[in-house]
Amino acid sequence: MHISEITVHRPVLATVISLFLVLIGLVSYDKISIREYPDIDKPVVTVNTIYRGASAEIIERDITQILEDSLAGISNIKEIKSESKDELSSIRIEFTLSRDMESAANDVREKVARASPKLPIDADKPRVAKSDTDARAVLWVGFTSKQLDTIQLNDYLDRNIVDRLSILPGVASITVGGERKYAIRIWLDPDKMSSRKITVDDVLTAINKENIEKPAGRLESTQTEIGIQVKSKLSDIDMFRDIVIKNFDGKKIRLGDISDIVIGPESERGFLRANGDSAIGLGVVRQTKSNVLKVTKAVKDELDLIRPSLPENINMFIGYDQSIFVEESISEVNFALFISMLMVIGVIYFFLSTASATFIPAITIPVSLISTLYVIYILGYSLNVLTFLALVLAIGLIVDDSIVVLENIKRRLDDGESPIEASVLGAKQITFVVIATTLVLVSVFLPLSFMDGKTGRLFIEFGVVLSFAVIFSSIVALTLTPMLCSKLIRSETKKHYEPLMVTKFRNFYQSSLEKSQKNPKKVYISSFVMIVIAVLLFQVIQKELAPTEDRGIFIISISGPEGASLDYTDSIVKEVEKELEPYSKNN
Repeated sequence: MHISEITVHRPVLATVISLFLVLIGLVSYDKISIREYPDIDKPVVTVNTIYRGASAEIIERDITQILEDSLAGISNIKEIKSESKDELSSIRIEFTLSRDMESAANDVREKVARASPKLPIDADKPRVAKSDTDARAVLWVGFTSKQLDTIQLNDYLDRNIVDRLSILPGVASITVGGERKYAIRIWLDPDKMSSRKITVDDVLTAINKENIEKPAGRLESTQTEIGIQVKSKLSDIDMFRDIVIKNFDGKKIRLGDISDIVIGPESERGFLRANGDSAIGLGVVRQTKSNVLKVTKAVKDELDLIRPSLPENINMFIGYDQSIFVEESISEVNFALFISMLMVIGVIYFFLSTASATFIPAITIPVSLISTLYVIYILGYSLNVLTFLALVLAIGLIVDDSIVVLENIKRRLDDGESPIEASVLGAKQITFVVIATTLVLVSVFLPLSFMDGKTGRLFIEFGVVLSFAVIFSSIVALTLTPMLCSKLIRSETKKHYEPLMVTKFRNFYQSSLEKSQKNPKKVYISSFVMIVIAVLLFQVIQKELAPTEDRGIFIISISGPEGASLDYTDSIVKEVEKELEPYSKNN
């Protein structure tokens, strides 16, 4: 028995099929990630190693070269780039697009682990990280204070704000920009050390020897147990000053005798300023596949709760919000989607002239589009500009099958058949056409998903979404459309008058068709000329991966000459800030 015959005789079944497709689509919508573009990250893994106090030459010789030699044996590597600078070795490994990111990262970790024993003992353990756009902050929150210094401000945020933001749903971690944690900074006096024959190794050995905390066991009796805790951690400046470095000429040389000990930031190699004031920034990194709009909304809501409890001397503001541009882009596409639906329904009504005939193909649009959301979710895709573009383009295609089925059923009704008979036979007669049309459209758009390179990864979601939207429309056309026709469409007793514009177009098309049949050579020649013109224009037109967009932000990168100090670079940055200050006052 044909599927259309089953649904016509069992209208509840046809309705349930469509409602089921709509239901799974609506349930999936809330679980789909929303982002600006599909995930097209290259398989890139980075290895960073910190060796404090080492020059760029030592970093290159003792760390970068050793790690590069070990990593070179990994398969499917496209390119290895390395950078060695004072205290830092950075290696970037880019793999071919066919390489799985997780597998590549595991191979890199294995090679790094094998090479680690060859690295200097004092160097930090190499950090292996995957390059991922989801690992970048989607929201930056700035904090400034006129009374607290950045160390105190950082300490307040670490104790009161960071944990509240990091536990929000969809938040993976919080990145601290301009971080300045409390630390004991020891400034050694080389003259005093030289006169007492003390080296830096002597100081490090003495500090490590004193600043320890070891288990001391417990005392046990027949009825009680008492744990023994030996507190030998150094907790204030005076304890550091009293550390004995060595005995010299019968006297104890303490750390305070050869150094100046102060409380300062853990690192002074960088800082953050906002609107000319020293600041601390908190960057919100979202979880992979999470909804960027929901994450930023949850963070903003939490910030609204935090704001009343902030001390009066701390100012909080949002410095960067990626969700603004993403939301605007998605809203524009949604508006285009809504307008295209109205225009398609309007065109259908203009030609069919009845509300019942318009409703049948029009109902195909929401059913097919909403059903496609389930495919987006089950394949792990996201709602982005390109998937929404696929849904917009699909609107004009998914109504075709229903219109063809409706027109054939209407013709049989006008020939005197009953609504049930016309619906069953009309759908059966046109089934092959519907299937063939669907296969042709799928064969056009689905191959986009098999393109190589970055372009292929960009359009894979576009091709799949558009193809499945057409497939769902054919299912609706062969199930729901015949059933609705049997209930809503009736044979018209009065003559239908088509619009004057349609009549004129029909006459124009008839005359042009007759002329083209009488002059086939002209048709061939004009078609060939159009193809040549199209090829020539394709060679001339400028090409780019994506159009240039105004996001309302710009970034100025400043690099000082080789060997420039932090203070020198900061002075240059202040000059740039001074030039930009008038623009900030004018928004």
